[in-house]
Amino acid sequence: METILATMADQLGQMLVILGGALAVGFAGSGSAWGIGIANEAAAGVMTEDPKKFGYALVLLALPGTQGIYGLLVAVLAMQKAGLLGGAGAVALTVWQGFGICCACLPIAISGFYSAIWQGKSSAATLLMIAKRPEQIGKAVILPAMCETYAVFGLLVSILMLNGIKL
Repeated sequence: METILATMADQLGQMLVILGGALAVGFAGSGSAWGIGIANEAAAGVMTEDPKKFGYALVLLALPGTQGIYGLLVAVLAMQKAGLLGGAGAVALTVWQGFGICCACLPIAISGFYSAIWQGKSSAATLLMIAKRPEQIGKAVILPAMCETYAVFGLLVSILMLNGIKL
């Protein structure tokens, strides 16, 4: 029993890294899926009236998907830092180092989740705008992109936090 507990204690840091990566991908990806779904409802309506607007709709549908990519990037960076992606092997982490890496994944997990949903709502609104005024596509892309600013901040903070953890 002591051997099992000792092994678990040795691997707890790595398990926390995996948890952080899962949270980053899970929340940012879920927000992206939700946001794309919201925008897709508006896109389907617009294309029902005018199928030629597919190109415009596709651009606006893709915008909320970037947060999921940011979450994936942070998860890969966290696992790479802990040596969990192969190569030389896993790094021996303390529980606090693993907890720190887990916490470093939270900014993109949270900001990615919420900004993707709001970006999807914003994309849906601008899809309705281009239904009537397709020449306004430039403005229609910029408006939802403003929501993404906060996901980019979350990505930046997560990366800075990951880089600040000493192993």
